Amino acid sequence: MPLDPHRRMNYENWEDRVPIHAVSQTYDLAGLASDPERVTGVIARDRSRLPDLSGRDVVHLQCHIGTDTLSLARLGAKTVTGYDFSPSALAVARNLARNADVDITYVEGELYDAVEILGPRRFDVVYTGTGAIGWLPDIRGWARVVSELLRPGGVLHLHEGHPVLWSLDDRDDDLLVVEYPYFETTEPVVIDEGPRTYTDGDTSTMTHTETREWNHGLGEIVQAIIDAGLSLTMLHELTYCDWLALPNVMEIGEDDAAVLRDRPERLPLTYTLQARLPA
Repeated sequence: MPLDPHRRMNYENWEDRVPIHAVSQTYDLAGLASDPERVTGVIARDRSRLPDLSGRDVVHLQCHIGTDTLSLARLGAKTVTGYDFSPSALAVARNLARNADVDITYVEGELYDAVEILGPRRFDVVYTGTGAIGWLPDIRGWARVVSELLRPGGVLHLHEGHPVLWSLDDRDDDLLVVEYPYFETTEPVVIDEGPRTYTDGDTSTMTHTETREWNHGLGEIVQAIIDAGLSLTMLHELTYCDWLALPNVMEIGEDDAAVLRDRPERLPLTYTLQARLPA
């Protein structure tokens, strides 16, 4: 599927981010590659909720530079495939896997083309991590892709930023203010924060700073998964975030996770969801 103008802008933005992320201390690729026991913070914090990966074929959709993908491989999966639309990100991911001496297959493709490119009923586990589905305009189409990739009895594991979080504006007066749509809209939210990304590093090389994003309400996500033929088996709303999404009101707490400085019980920041395709 050709990228429409909105997602073409996102593609160019992510291509600009890749070299910054590849050398950042946030990702610390050299440290991750050199320690065979190490997994990313995202995977470590969600580890007790992950399905058993032993002997299973796993695909990581929207895998970016492959740090979570490598972590999944280290948890005993039989095979792991990373899938992303960014060739630059996949080049970094392949190099990371080589340096870690872990066998991972990386495939380039647009999300909605995944079944055509990877093949149907290929995987026991579909994994999608933080900050992925907000770049997609159609959550129902995403759920259909997931369902068609899974073998009977297979599991979707989704760990994501909560749609309430994505609806908030990061203000400098400590107020939590709903600024952006909670529900999926036809037209995306247009964001231009200038040359900026969520890692450390020199962002002066970024020239494509404008992005297009779509929120999806939690009910919309769950219903899309159900309508695609999967049965919901887990849903945990969490008071921590995997990055400083709202720096003005967040701080780093336990396990290097970001939490609200004041009354963290007010707001879900992320969630973990699992669903199973009937056998």
